[in-house]
Formats: sequence, structure tokens, C-alpha cells
Amino acid sequence: MSEPRVPALGVGEPRWLRWSLTALTVVFLLVFLVLPLVNIFHAAFSEGWRVFMASLHDENAALAIRLSLISTVSAVLISGVFGLAAAWLLGRHRIPGHGFWVAVLDLPFAISPVVAGLMFVLLFGLGGWFGPWLDRHGYQLIFAKPGIVLVTAFVTFPFVARELLPLVQALGPEAEEAAKLLGASPWQTFWRVTLPALKWGLLYGVILCASRAMGEFGAVSVVSGHIRGETMTLPLHIEAVYNEYQFGAAFACASLLSLMALVSLGLKSFVGWRARRERESA
Repeated sequence: MSEPRVPALGVGEPRWLRWSLTALTVVFLLVFLVLPLVNIFHAAFSEGWRVFMASLHDENAALAIRLSLISTVSAVLISGVFGLAAAWLLGRHRIPGHGFWVAVLDLPFAISPVVAGLMFVLLFGLGGWFGPWLDRHGYQLIFAKPGIVLVTAFVTFPFVARELLPLVQALGPEAEEAAKLLGASPWQTFWRVTLPALKWGLLYGVILCASRAMGEFGAVSVVSGHIRGETMTLPLHIEAVYNEYQFGAAFACASLLSLMALVSLGLKSFVGWRARRERESA
């Protein structure tokens, strides 16, 4: 018995409708994506290569880039570990309130980053719940680098967990049970059986997490205190120099962020392509 044929996409639609939708998509991408990117790079080099390089080598800009990289790497590590643990827990075990905890994963997506920053100020600020205790023991989270890492990890936490959760749910226990029967320890089973099966989803989530962390503005702006040379990440530095009418420096730093975003997009596409090829060859 032959399988029913699936009609090709777009069959039966008027040609004018297809062309109109295509033109609308192209215009939208040009106006809202391509032209702004071209304008950023054009403005970044409008005052010459020397001004562009001087803007990136400025002491405050270099410190902002360094802090952004530190917070991004820290957030990726935190979100990767806890995202993997959360996806494994919710994907393999039916815990009490399972649906509630799955919904909690999307909490950083549902609330404004500014509100997230205010939440951490109310928790860890000097007038917050834990702030006085931290101050008595010589710790400072708000208006300091640890607070920036904390809020960056919070707003990027769902990326890894959400990418891995459906993969964990679809991953059957047969391979793990076979490894255990062959004498593999739980740790060996995780590293040699489970993690390789999840590697592309994990990489995909890590790339999304790093891209979001590098450009995070709202939550970081609330908890940073805008201390130049201390707690200003690259997006905050861009805002500061732009407000001081240093447009060349602002667009030079903005072009660096845009370049990182394009690299992240390329890596994401590559990981997706490799994952599809591996599925097709399996």
C-alpha cells in the first residue's frame, strides 16, 4: 500500500500572493535588519580607521569589553550547568508540581530585564532581604561585578534548559541501561552516552546564551551602578559615550557588538546544520 502524497508547499496559492509575501519579507529584512547593520558599520568607520581603533583601545572601553566577556563566560558556565541539570530533572522525572516547574523555566523570558534587575536589588541590596547579612560579612553583589554576573545568568538561564528539555524527553533510557549493564559507572554513562546525545542541543543553547549575555542591558543597568571602569559592560559603555556625544566611539563599540552577534548567528546556523546532518545519517 503506497503512502499518501504530501502536497508541496505553496501549491494552489495565487502567484501574486507568493510574490507579495516574498517582497514584504525582503522589505522587512532590509528595513529592520540589513540597513541598521550597514548604518552601524558605516558610522563606526565614518571618522577613519584611527578613530575606530582608538575608540576600542580606550581604557574605559577595554575594561567594559573585558567585563562583558567575563560576565558572558560566567553566565554561560552557570546557565550550562544548571540548565543541563534542570532539563535532566524535568525531562526524566515526574516531580511534584512538574508543570509548574517547567513554566518557571520561562520566567526570565516573561518578565522585563529591568524588573529582574530590581528583583535582585530588593534581594541583595543594602535595604533588601539578604543585603545586610552580605554587608556584615564583607560581600557586595549589587553595584559590583558579582551582581552583574548573577543577573546575566538569570536572564540567560532558560536558553540552555529549553533547548535540552525536549531532547532529554525524547532520549530513551535504552542506551544508558545498556551502558550500566556493561559495567559503566553513572559518571561514565553520563560522559560517554548521555552527553554525546545532547551535544548539539547543548551547543545551540550555549550559543544563544552567550549572544544574549553579551548584549544584555536592562538587568545589568539596574544592578551595575554605572561605575565607569568598574561595573560598566560594553552596552552600558556605548550608552554612556553616546550620551556624551562621542558618536564615533559609540558606533565603534556598537559595531563590535554587532560583529559578535553575526558570529553567533553563523555559529548557530552551523550547529543546526551539523545536527540535521547527523540525524539524517543516523
